[in-house]
Amino acid sequence: MARYTGPREKIARRFGVALFGPSKALELRNFPPGQHGARNTRRKTSEYGLALMEKQKLRMQYGMMEKQFRLFFAEAQRRKGVTGENLLQMLELRLDNVVYRMGFANTRFASRQMVSHRHITVNGHIVNIASYQCKPGDVVAVKGSPRSQQLAARFLDMTQGAVVPDWMSVDRDTQKGTVNRVPVREEINPIANEQLVVELYSR
Repeated sequence: MARYTGPREKIARRFGVALFGPSKALELRNFPPGQHGARNTRRKTSEYGLALMEKQKLRMQYGMMEKQFRLFFAEAQRRKGVTGENLLQMLELRLDNVVYRMGFANTRFASRQMVSHRHITVNGHIVNIASYQCKPGDVVAVKGSPRSQQLAARFLDMTQGAVVPDWMSVDRDTQKGTVNRVPVREEINPIANEQLVVELYSR
């Protein structure tokens, strides 16, 4: 599946949010990029523009391209329940995000690479599909090879202070974690307003 490979700091500055982890550029220049970025901070945005911005923020946060994100939304709409919450739950249960939340990688880009390079197993089987949907009861672990274990150990050192969400449990010593249940909206705490995303796609 395609992935975003463009500039990250520029995107973070455009939305004013550290979408890809801590951003020094955003700290130093907290205004949009470009020649007139500092003067455009007060420019009014239409309702459509605001909704589009929220969608782009959510999509970029999880490192997805438009086509894949739209497919996720279509599936969230098809499921029972609140579409926005369904979408957030599906995004959180992506394997690359679960690996990131468990601390086996320090960014979602790194966790996606961990998955695609076959360093991660689910229920004892190697899974190299970043968008794989984890389910309650799934055991996500680092592969037993020395290379995979060493790589994960370096990331675990970087993520020592990271808080593990209540909907999963992690054993850092064995480099293994379990998805205990589906997260609720309050636990996800998204950086974007998912209701505006729903309204955008419902136009």
